[in-house]
Amino acid sequence: MYTAHPDRYAEMPYRRTGRSGLNLPALSLGLWHNFGPDRPVETQRAILRRAFDLGVTHFDLANNYGPPPGSAESALGEALKADFAPYRDELVISTKAGYLMWPGPYGEWGSRKYLLSSLDQSLSRMGLEYVDIFYSHRPDPKTPLEETMGALHTAVQQGKALYVGVSNYSAEQTREAARILAELGTPLLIHQPRYSMLDRRPETGGLLDALDELQVGSIAYSPLEQGLLTGRYLNGIPEDSRAASDSPFLNSDAVTEELVGKLRALNEIAGSRGQSLAQLALAWVLRQGRVTSALVGASSPRQLEDSVAAIGNLDFDADELARIDKVVKG
Repeated sequence: MYTAHPDRYAEMPYRRTGRSGLNLPALSLGLWHNFGPDRPVETQRAILRRAFDLGVTHFDLANNYGPPPGSAESALGEALKADFAPYRDELVISTKAGYLMWPGPYGEWGSRKYLLSSLDQSLSRMGLEYVDIFYSHRPDPKTPLEETMGALHTAVQQGKALYVGVSNYSAEQTREAARILAELGTPLLIHQPRYSMLDRRPETGGLLDALDELQVGSIAYSPLEQGLLTGRYLNGIPEDSRAASDSPFLNSDAVTEELVGKLRALNEIAGSRGQSLAQLALAWVLRQGRVTSALVGASSPRQLEDSVAAIGNLDFDADELARIDKVVKG
């Protein structure tokens, strides 16, 4: 029987999410990969247990995480039942709906029918009465935003979600979503954008500025840029890597000589700070407190420990930031 470490809250910093009362750990565990039937159950449970022992109280999912879709939620449901039942009130569990989940016209996007049906399915897979955060995973160009946000509001009114968020919305879409939700009486808690040293769109597109103005929290996904910022590609493309498999999220054409040169230069900066490249990348996303939390995946407890060690040095001086910008921007 799993018993959580008594000092699990000693080291992890927790950050208030926007103007809400909810604090999130600086690092959260994403279950996008590594939580499905192709991975040993004991490894999955060991990652979750180690995360919680290190103060990672937030587990982030979506209906389509796996593969196959739904399997990550089912895996978490089994782990909750086996290990975390006594700790449910110490956990923040989030899920999303927006991408293709089942066939036909009602299995994706942002309609009221799809979002609320998906949430019911997610709760069933995880064996939960509610999730802490329910997201619209992507904007729907054909469904009125009032309908999508109204569905999120209904989830809260039904007691099936405590808070709501959006993901992959532009700055303008986020402002409008926040306005609609405020009128309904359910505040927008958080936005989940893709953000890393190599992907600055939340900065250049004004999203971070909008979130600051709205007092909405943020949680960055892919802060390690699909593994590019883990150090695995410092000498090219490893045979067992995501890029070698030509994943739809990272293909071999993206790993150019120019990019490898940048990764090596960033790795030198990391070394001067006493960090791995992955730790530097996570610390950079969390710098200055503009981002509430960074999402990390893990294929093993050891890999998770390496990511969490980034919290040991989250401060940058102006010279370090300038060096990073010079490498990335050229």
